[in-house]
Amino acid sequence: MATGEVKTLVLGLGNPIRGDDSAGLHVARMLAATVNCSEITVIEASAGGLDILDLLAGYERAVIIDAIQTDGGKAGQVYRLEPAVFAATRHTATPHDVNFATALELGHRLGLALPREIVIFAIEAEDVSSFREECTPAVMAAIPVCVKMVIDELAKDSSVVPVSPEQSD
Repeated sequence: MATGEVKTLVLGLGNPIRGDDSAGLHVARMLAATVNCSEITVIEASAGGLDILDLLAGYERAVIIDAIQTDGGKAGQVYRLEPAVFAATRHTATPHDVNFATALELGHRLGLALPREIVIFAIEAEDVSSFREECTPAVMAAIPVCVKMVIDELAKDSSVVPVSPEQSD
């Protein structure tokens, strides 16, 4: 890797058969077809808790895309979040279900080579309980918006041109 290049993971999370919960997977799929940079790895995963640590280890930067449900949120809204937002949830996990903040804290305590920079893009979900492969219309409309936001985030690193010129429209 040349000087200044940052090994980056783009991780789309979700459940492919739970409606809007698959939004992160759809974004990752679109990014994988668009991103053309050897320093950027795009992965789709149906993982959570401690399994996320295995995926993040070894990268210097990570962009995570997932669905979210907030009080009063509008379906299709896209949020850019930092891991610190989830700090309040750190000790609400059970031994069988470790949340993101707790997993990160454990990874750091174990000395894992986790990314020094993590950004999360979350799409407000409307329906994550129905068994279906399609997202609701509001979330489907938000997917290309989120793709653009992720590409813009990746482009902040001046050493990386995330998409080939013919795909930058």
